Amino acid sequence: MGYWGYFVVGRGPRPLGELLPVEGLRPHVSAPDDWQVWEYPSGEGDVGSMNALARETEAPALFGYVMDSDCVVIEAAAPESGAWSACLGRAAMAGYLGQDGLSVEDYFLDPRDAAERAAAWAAEAGRTADPGVLLDVFTAEPDPLAENLFFRLLDRLGVVPL
Repeated sequence: MGYWGYFVVGRGPRPLGELLPVEGLRPHVSAPDDWQVWEYPSGEGDVGSMNALARETEAPALFGYVMDSDCVVIEAAAPESGAWSACLGRAAMAGYLGQDGLSVEDYFLDPRDAAERAAAWAAEAGRTADPGVLLDVFTAEPDPLAENLFFRLLDRLGVVPL
């Protein structure tokens, strides 16, 4: 059995744990320029709205919900450019969604659009991200763990270096 849980990414001088009313949320790693990654290791519940977190911190925010280390739901928001969602590990995600008769395309941006939105998200965060490099992440399969792919995305966004 793999990992189930959330990683929440945001920027600000206050701990994200003070801004999100989630019991069990804990610091995972911090990075330069007040970037923080918090972890909520649970397959139950949720961590709240990334739109609300982006408004509160006045900076882009995102979460990755890791599903059994197979795939990751990405929900991101920024104060100016708004919200978007994508996934990592599309083939595995298709297996989870297929159980309900829905497809990956019913829920998430296609990889090319996700890469463009992610690059815009990074620009709003004051970072430079190459959409082509991001596309490689959005089309990659987890090898071997989806959470590794999530942290590769954060690195390519210029937020949390590997």
